[in-house]
Amino acid sequence: MASEAATKRAWSRRPVILTLGLTVLIGLSLLAAQVARSRAAADFVQRAEAALPLADAALSAVIEKQRLIPLVLARDPEVTALLLAPSLAAEERLDAKLADIAADAGSAVLYVVNKDGMAIAASNADRPESFVGSSYGFREYFIGAMERGTAMQYALGTVSRRPGLYLTRRVDGPDGPLGVVVVKVEFDELEARWRSGGFVVVTSDAAGTVIATTEPEWRFGKVPGADDTAQPAIPVVVEADGLYLLSRTATDGRAARYAGAGSPVGSAAPDWHLSIYVPVDTALGRAARNAALMTLLAGLLACAGLVWLQRRRRFARALAVMNLELERRVAEEVAEREAAETRVRRVREELAQANRLSILGQITAGVAHEINQPVAAIRTYAENGQQLLDAGDAGEARDNLGAIVRVTERIGGITRMLRGFARRGTAPIGAVAVDEAIDGALALLAGRIRDAGVRIDRPPPRPGLTVLAGQIRLEQILVNLLSNALDALRGRPDPGIVLSIDATPERVTIRVADNGPGLDPRMRESLFMPFSTTKETGLGLGLVISGDLAREFGGSLALEPGDGPGATFVLELQRASADARGAAA
Repeated sequence: MASEAATKRAWSRRPVILTLGLTVLIGLSLLAAQVARSRAAADFVQRAEAALPLADAALSAVIEKQRLIPLVLARDPEVTALLLAPSLAAEERLDAKLADIAADAGSAVLYVVNKDGMAIAASNADRPESFVGSSYGFREYFIGAMERGTAMQYALGTVSRRPGLYLTRRVDGPDGPLGVVVVKVEFDELEARWRSGGFVVVTSDAAGTVIATTEPEWRFGKVPGADDTAQPAIPVVVEADGLYLLSRTATDGRAARYAGAGSPVGSAAPDWHLSIYVPVDTALGRAARNAALMTLLAGLLACAGLVWLQRRRRFARALAVMNLELERRVAEEVAEREAAETRVRRVREELAQANRLSILGQITAGVAHEINQPVAAIRTYAENGQQLLDAGDAGEARDNLGAIVRVTERIGGITRMLRGFARRGTAPIGAVAVDEAIDGALALLAGRIRDAGVRIDRPPPRPGLTVLAGQIRLEQILVNLLSNALDALRGRPDPGIVLSIDATPERVTIRVADNGPGLDPRMRESLFMPFSTTKETGLGLGLVISGDLAREFGGSLALEPGDGPGATFVLELQRASADARGAAA
């Protein structure tokens, strides 16, 4: 009974809870709709403010362009001559000239008024609405120009009955003002561009009279707040937050909301004010509806989220266990990969070391010959020294001992070179002098080169030219390339090897070229692949190791394309500054 009562109480409270929750949800939806509407309105106000400078620039550009025309024509000799001495022929010539200028500049009408206010030449002289013969002495643009030299007025044409902006410039003669040059500017094209952008644009003068506008029925009306109430105000009602209520013919007179912004026009018309309005009713309604709908959906999702959260917690616990296992496996795989990379590096180092030792084995005979000569010289100097001592000639004996010291230094240099080349090249990369690397490689192969009778053409010394490399590893690359060239030249007539160096501010290129038989085109494709060789005793690893070493230095090793005899290998390395010379293996 007690449980049934508790269940009944729970069911009796459920409508209250649902009603309360629904009320809160509806309230939040209305609040969200209002906030979204305010934000959307602010965005559209910013859009109007962003469009305002563009509209201002377009209006100013039209005015400034047309203002130059009367300024230039006021100094035109033909205009001055007609005002001083009117004649039919001069008038016809000036009419044609004004028509051409108006057509090129896009002016509505261009005409000349004498000092009595009578139009004596016009660009529309050949049309029924010709201004020639009409009196404009009462116009403010004529009176102002005669008094101040220049004037502007927006007004309705007395002949054409079309509104436009009149820009004038006084024509001065030797005895005073002769008349005024007038250009009429109509903003039809500019207003059409504004209208096509979906904007409502209103331009007003200092008195608040509407002039250029996208709404023709508003022209010559008054903007809200104008002091002069003789003309009816345009249907614009100011609201809060930069919004306005506008009634337009395009909307059948129905009031609609617009976001607006305004500012004075630039220097082209400093007394004018430009306002621009962007329609927002549809966007505000859409924003409010979307916000309310999203809030309702969010409420429903929140309810569903409570259920989902419980399930997710269980899933998260299971996922945490899986992640721990995954991290353990990843750590094991990373450790295995690092160990494999370490083994690969060790194998590469051992291969490079084996390559160096192999090279040493190849040059042993030559090195032995290089050492035998100094040893024979030492014996000769020693025997001579004994004889000189027996003869009591200590001075000559001392000279022989000095010669022995110099010869032993030469032997020591050769053995140091061999020990250095045999040492593992794992020191950091640094700046290595190119000349020293070439000298070292040639010294190691001096015996083979001499025995083979190969001519070596090497570039002139380049003091200070350094590359980023390791001393021993760079010499190993050069020794490999020179050894391959020597092998290719075996048995060739007039064998020769040419070394050349090209340097740019960023790169240094070393070329090793021989005049041997060249390479089989099929061999070129697999030249830098392991165990690819044309030698009977070679393993095909020398070029592979050399290419790897070049890449370690940030460079490259390649065979230069060519169909002629011989082969040219190109070693390209990064150039190092001279003061960056450091320890390099």
